[in-house]
Amino acid sequence: MIETRQIRVLVVDDHPFLREGIAAAINGQKDMTLVGEATNGLEALESFRSLRPDVTLMDIHLPGMSGIEAMLAIRAEFPTARIVVLTAYRGDIQALRAFKAGAVGYLLKNMLRKELLDTIRIVHAGRRRIPDEIAKELGEHSLEDTLTEREIEVLKMVASGTPNKVIASELALAEPTVKSHLKNIFQKLGANDRTHAVTIAIRRGYIDSE
Repeated sequence: MIETRQIRVLVVDDHPFLREGIAAAINGQKDMTLVGEATNGLEALESFRSLRPDVTLMDIHLPGMSGIEAMLAIRAEFPTARIVVLTAYRGDIQALRAFKAGAVGYLLKNMLRKELLDTIRIVHAGRRRIPDEIAKELGEHSLEDTLTEREIEVLKMVASGTPNKVIASELALAEPTVKSHLKNIFQKLGANDRTHAVTIAIRRGYIDSE
């Protein structure tokens, strides 16, 4: 009887309990094994170089180098790397960034118990794995105008409670320009006011809630 080679998995997350749970699930399977763990983006890159895993599970929110930055760095050196994003956030913009960075799978952390093992097998087989609810979010917003980098910059300052006059000063803009940016932001997000815009932006992943 010929034994098939196990799927070699690297997990990158800064929460030890999550890594332990993933390790237990993976090592309980005959067709896969956990070959390494990393707690931040730099460790992820170094671990990938030395271990060359078949599938990498990557949290987006990591200390230092983010998961998106780590994915870009890994795929710059290893274009065929198969990386699955782990996140607690459902935002369509965050998902879009992950796929643009080269992710082949996207898993919400509350889905790990049911979806983790099948997702690893699916992406290892060369296919993509996008949960239905994330695909729906991406589809619902696909025809909308996305916020520009400047608009996101303004919105982040609004989220921190910065008034328009200070935003204008810090970004070297005229105050009417800041108001114009806010008007565009409200229109694109379908927001009624500053607080509503920030709430929508966090939900969709334009800005972090952390």
